[in-house]
Amino acid sequence: MATLRLGDEAPNFTAMTTEGEINFHEWLADGWGVLFSHPADYTPVCTTELGATARMKEQFDGRNVKVAALSVDGLESHKGWIRDINETQHTEVNFPIIADEDRKVAALYDMIHPNADNKMTVRSVFIIDPDKKIKLMITYPASTGRNFNEILRVIDSLQLTAYKKLATPVNWKQGEDCVILPSVSNEEAHELFPQGFNEVKPYLRFTSQPN
Repeated sequence: MATLRLGDEAPNFTAMTTEGEINFHEWLADGWGVLFSHPADYTPVCTTELGATARMKEQFDGRNVKVAALSVDGLESHKGWIRDINETQHTEVNFPIIADEDRKVAALYDMIHPNADNKMTVRSVFIIDPDKKIKLMITYPASTGRNFNEILRVIDSLQLTAYKKLATPVNWKQGEDCVILPSVSNEEAHELFPQGFNEVKPYLRFTSQPN
């Protein structure tokens, strides 16, 4: 299949997970989603990542985001690994891990890169909006753990800019100033952002983040 791009519909699938069988689109319902893959079970970096994700459940829930992990190992392997994650990361895994032994989901999402490994999935991350559109894709090398604070930061930006005519500048974090889209005239900006704005250049206008 063609390579996925931002704005494409996230491919739907049905798969067995550690929380039972799911139809991905139905499971997401009308919320946001994060799908992230792992090279294999019982690997050190992945163990820390899944533990961190479990500890951040309230932060994902507060943003109406469901999280699902995936590797090409089987269900029983996943269940044994979860016991290790809970023990070593001092948490309880509280999201589904997809068993993708036949690599069908990995193929749909182009998670296997032959130049890296012919069999194992790379560290991919997909953020999916309520319309089932892919809003972010990141691929990490196997040696580098992901920064889930950055994933939350991107979700905050995406959710804000989905409904406001704004973008978020470099290193932006929740609560900081945003930039007004160049397509918005100053007249419209005064109506949309009654808190005012600072025009540094005609194309560079800062305003405080709307509530």
